Amino acid sequence: MSAYTRKKFAMSRPRRGSPSVTRERLMTAAAALFNKVGYYRTDSNRIAAEAGYATGTFYKHFRDKRDVFLAVYASWVGSEWSAVESELAAGKEAEVTAKRLVELSIEFHTKWRGLRASLLELIFTDAHVRRFYRTQRRKQLDLMARLRVEIGASPRSREEDAVHLYTTERTFDAIANGEIEALGLDRELVIRALVERVAALLI
Repeated sequence: MSAYTRKKFAMSRPRRGSPSVTRERLMTAAAALFNKVGYYRTDSNRIAAEAGYATGTFYKHFRDKRDVFLAVYASWVGSEWSAVESELAAGKEAEVTAKRLVELSIEFHTKWRGLRASLLELIFTDAHVRRFYRTQRRKQLDLMARLRVEIGASPRSREEDAVHLYTTERTFDAIANGEIEALGLDRELVIRALVERVAALLI
């Protein structure tokens, strides 16, 4: 490393903070890279550098690239569902809430479409990621059931919830990836159908 590079690295390096702050910075950098260039074009050295740390710092917090990817994915899921809970807690009419939930999901899927593309690829190729993903899915189904009880909505089977989750999520991805327009479909009509589907769950 040249003197210039060392000086530049030292200037960009964040001040020493708590382990939780360092971990959060690494996750933020990793999320941005996974989303921009994908899982396979990202490595621990690049993640550490983007966060302003040496590679050794990365390995104090994560075992490897897959470990930080799963942490990022879990955080992404948590953020999305926290937003869902906040909207439901507002207690607005079903149609209004459903519209907002669909808007939020489209925003999340659009902003993080690169990360989701990597996730779908890893689910197919990596057994560890696949197991982690299925654990997250079970938690989401549990959460859907709990939220329905909290808002007083009609009971539904776990299978019905699973169909809803997979159907809407795939449609959100299609909207985020420009698939709807590419197929010559009316984006607003698709969104309206999603809103109707979500509203039916809230009654």
